[in-house]
Amino acid sequence: MKTFLMICVALSFTFSAFTKERRDLLQKEATEINLQQSLVKNFADLGFPDYYNRDFWNNLPVEIRNEYIAEAEKADSYNWPVVKATDYLEIIRSGDRRQEVYAAPRAALTSLVMGELAEGKGRFIDQIINGVWYYSEQTWWGWSAHLPTPSGLPDIKNPSIDLGVGEIANILSWTWFLFKDEFNKIHPLISTRLKDEIMYKAVLPYYNRSDFWWQGLDGSREVNNWNPWTNHNMLTAILILEDDQAKKISGVEKVVKSLDQFVNIYPNDGGCDEGPSYWGRAGASLYQCLDLLKRATNGQFDIYESQLIKNMGSYVYKAYIEYPYFINFADADATTGGRPQIIYSYGKDINDPVMQKFGAFLAKKQNWGAEIPDGKIDEQLMQLMHLKEIENAEAENALIFDFWLPDLQVAGARDKANSSEGFFFAAKGGHNAESHNHNDLGSCVLYFNGKPCLIDIGRETYTAKTFSSRRYEIWTMQSQYHNLPKINGVDQKDGREFVATNSAFTADAKKATFSTDIFKAYPEQAQVKKWVRSYTLERGKRFVISDNYELKKVVAPSTLNFVTSCKVTEITPGTLKLEGEGFALNIAFNPKNLTPKIEVTTITDSGLKRYWSNVTRVVFTTNNQKNKGKNEIVITEN
Repeated sequence: MKTFLMICVALSFTFSAFTKERRDLLQKEATEINLQQSLVKNFADLGFPDYYNRDFWNNLPVEIRNEYIAEAEKADSYNWPVVKATDYLEIIRSGDRRQEVYAAPRAALTSLVMGELAEGKGRFIDQIINGVWYYSEQTWWGWSAHLPTPSGLPDIKNPSIDLGVGEIANILSWTWFLFKDEFNKIHPLISTRLKDEIMYKAVLPYYNRSDFWWQGLDGSREVNNWNPWTNHNMLTAILILEDDQAKKISGVEKVVKSLDQFVNIYPNDGGCDEGPSYWGRAGASLYQCLDLLKRATNGQFDIYESQLIKNMGSYVYKAYIEYPYFINFADADATTGGRPQIIYSYGKDINDPVMQKFGAFLAKKQNWGAEIPDGKIDEQLMQLMHLKEIENAEAENALIFDFWLPDLQVAGARDKANSSEGFFFAAKGGHNAESHNHNDLGSCVLYFNGKPCLIDIGRETYTAKTFSSRRYEIWTMQSQYHNLPKINGVDQKDGREFVATNSAFTADAKKATFSTDIFKAYPEQAQVKKWVRSYTLERGKRFVISDNYELKKVVAPSTLNFVTSCKVTEITPGTLKLEGEGFALNIAFNPKNLTPKIEVTTITDSGLKRYWSNVTRVVFTTNNQKNKGKNEIVITEN
């Protein structure tokens, strides 16, 4: 779960448009239930446990209560730092985002709040006050990479809302709700100042502006996971803080309209082109909004019967390989713990038993009930509220036989249903302007017995360069460092016009095949007329990679590139051995047509080192290439 919560990044790439259909599901539901009449007036009526519900807190498992208190004790001596001007300026000086400057005080405040809730003795109230006063004194709560001006410094006269502002507004709103009466016992200015600061820095800008790109309300850009992520935080703040019911209704209606801009562009198959780890702040954050809207209308706001909403949920287990591995195309993480409570509850609400049981499975994998949950205050509360239910729920690993997302153009299949034994592969088509895009059309990942073989490297630690015009100078974004050909010495190009065509997937009990023509993913210099890349899983037998190509002319030798986390050894001409974690595979090829070169790269980036210590690229150079031809590579168990 922690991996999801580390996605505190400048996600400035847009969620690519799959459809322009004006579904407006949320607005229609708001009209159907008469939102103005059904919206609750008092946030306390939503049923969350507050500070004074001592039965709830005292009945938590002893291990969790003790851990909460221990973490709060550590934070009780935390020295609230100054966010210096140079911390903000570093983004334009070196590209360093300085995320740790913002993460540490947020973690300290959250620990203090949860520790005080668990203990209930007032021991941490003073330090919580120091925390909220610290944030009240700050100019801006956002992250330097998201500053709306090129100056590198926030402008107090121009309050804006980014992911960071939304996150802190959420945490502070909950802190105000939980402890305002305790604050007032010490000094009435504390809760008054805190509320004023949240309103000025977050809620009022949300009311007054419709030009934040992530809102999708001015039509300037298509939205991505920023939309439901930030809208959930703003919805929370509005419901907690707004005293004027008319303004509260107007604010919630604006959230609903903005969320529809996210839902409207989502593909019908529910696929998330940002990948499963980003789903944790895309589909999962949308679910948080839907859950909060349902609670805030006494159960009336409910769109869980929508097939699109169901598909958006089920995507997360379709993109699952074996714990903790998920399909990690684009900037997604290779491993993640998922978001067990959200996956469980989402599955329950859409009546998807596979998803519901998968959430319970992930919870058990993460010592559910024995360790404190992660996330913001409200996210931890939700997990604690579901603690016993999920602990006692039926749990089952989600190892589905195969899947095909025709809009996203991503497919996957495994040797055996409900088993990670043998091969699993996934492959993609799409286009090269997807959100968090890598130039990777036609690439694949291959796992054996649930462990990585052919991999998607992923992305290095984010810097200013990652989301700039120089993005594709970064090696992990280039097609030659994916499982793809370099045609006539030319890589794939980024842009919406660089697309896969005729992507197709077929599957039965014996075989699963994905194929796509990637010739349009390459610029004119590649001189390619056709390049059909196919992946065939002959279940229980072998995995076959084949290319059927036609060039306008041969300019330079083409190469077939494959990236692996395995140790690679050339055994004989035409045979390579891959040694992975507990398995060995053979790669067979025609040595007359292909000559391999083995390149090992030691990983130094801290982000990538979470998954790989080193990666090996096998570069097959085509021999005596003709204008037309075929190549085949066969992978079998050693």
